[in-house]
Amino acid sequence: MEFALNPALDPAALAREFAERGRLSIADVLTTGSAEALHLHLRQRDDWMLVVNSGDKLVELDRQTRAGLSGAQTRILDEAVYNGARYGFQYRYESLRVPDDEPARAARDDLLARFARWWSGGEAREFLRIVTGAPDIAFADAQATAYSPGDFLTGHDDDVEGKGRVAAYVLNLTLQWRTEWGGLLLFPDATGARAEAFIPGFNRLSLLRVPQQHSVSEVTRSAACRRYAITGWLRR
Repeated sequence: MEFALNPALDPAALAREFAERGRLSIADVLTTGSAEALHLHLRQRDDWMLVVNSGDKLVELDRQTRAGLSGAQTRILDEAVYNGARYGFQYRYESLRVPDDEPARAARDDLLARFARWWSGGEAREFLRIVTGAPDIAFADAQATAYSPGDFLTGHDDDVEGKGRVAAYVLNLTLQWRTEWGGLLLFPDATGARAEAFIPGFNRLSLLRVPQQHSVSEVTRSAACRRYAITGWLRR
């Protein structure tokens, strides 16, 4: 299929808001057909990997491995994740990664990889360059994420030396979402007394300048579906 941006977008107006605030949430960023195709693709994939961190170490578990864990092993894993979140940086969610390497990315023909290639060039990249005020953006890395009840991402600022990260993005792809289900992209103020929240509405793009403190609140047990998104960084 052919991906396309919503032709009604006003990049200049969005650029003014981003320059002033360092973040923004853009409704209906893609054509409806593009967003719906991506949503369906993510729902149909069965090769999701659970990703959690143990300090600086990444741990990945495929669904077959997780299905083989005993009840006791699952409880131990959950306890380790929540213990890590109490006082440090911690995350848990499912992921589908797209290679950064251009030849490896070009060799993939699934819809997620095709989106990552499109997002990294042509009209999409030019739109992102204008909105962020960064004409030196070279490409976008990408991963799909799915947050189930109990999943979260604690506070961090995305600033990693040598990565060339200009801005982070989250393209939300869950058809319906209620605020009380959690999974909110949160931005605390300098006092720690208040936070702004971006709700993961369908086909809504969140952009935030790097570095900037943010987190994803835990998805609650009342959530009727998983929180799907494609996310990554726009990089020099």
